[in-house]
Amino acid sequence: MKTLSRLSNVSILTCTAALSSMASAQTATTEPWITGSASAGFDSSYYFRGLWFSNNNFWGGVNLSAPLADKLTLGLGALYTETVDTNISGGGGDLDYSEMDLVASLSYEHDFATFGLVVTNYHFFETFSGEIDGASNGGGIYDAEVKNALDVGLTMVKGFGDFNLYLGSWFDTKIDGWYFEAGVDYTYEVNDKLSLVPVVQMGYAIDYYTNNGSDEEGLTHIRTALTAPYKATDSVTVTPYIACNFGLETRKNLNVNETRDDVYGGVSVTYAF
Repeated sequence: MKTLSRLSNVSILTCTAALSSMASAQTATTEPWITGSASAGFDSSYYFRGLWFSNNNFWGGVNLSAPLADKLTLGLGALYTETVDTNISGGGGDLDYSEMDLVASLSYEHDFATFGLVVTNYHFFETFSGEIDGASNGGGIYDAEVKNALDVGLTMVKGFGDFNLYLGSWFDTKIDGWYFEAGVDYTYEVNDKLSLVPVVQMGYAIDYYTNNGSDEEGLTHIRTALTAPYKATDSVTVTPYIACNFGLETRKNLNVNETRDDVYGGVSVTYAF
């Protein structure tokens, strides 16, 4: 689900897959034809909106953008992620988890900021919580055994020199839950090929995939990350990252398969066309 390229996970599905689509769309308005990018990467842990899903994930995705009118851009994207090795502590067994996201967005580049309307369809092949020995790991909880979900989001990206401010709100039509997120990043150019980009994000949820004694409304998490995009060629960018997820009220009893405050990392390769 879904972090610059994949800012939430390099997800980064997330700030999310939607934000990476918007980032591509901002430059697409000057192009006469469709532009896009294809990415692949590895995450040592997969977190989305403050919630842990699995470890040791390989993923791949594509984003396309096309100008519809002056300052208005259509974005289309798809992302697939799958764990290759997730062992549940305490003898829980090996977890199977894979997910496909399909994203459609409209972005409008106003003088003040870039505004987006984003629709994302999530398909969880082994249910939202994954499977162990062919059975859902959700324990009979409705939210945890969802196989398909769709959310609609409104986003804003505002630039302040080398800083970017991200704001977003999403409504999940499957569980009637709300998720809100704010984030900021800063780009420091080391040289003409390498940059360092620290990122801080915070989420807030209302009835959004909460159970196991966690609060139904409140802060989800704080995520800090440092990415280091390296422009290997005019078209290829390699981006390693390291991040930490700090679970808060609505996630405090959910990330039970990992430590509450988890340090993880990964790398992605993006080809722009």
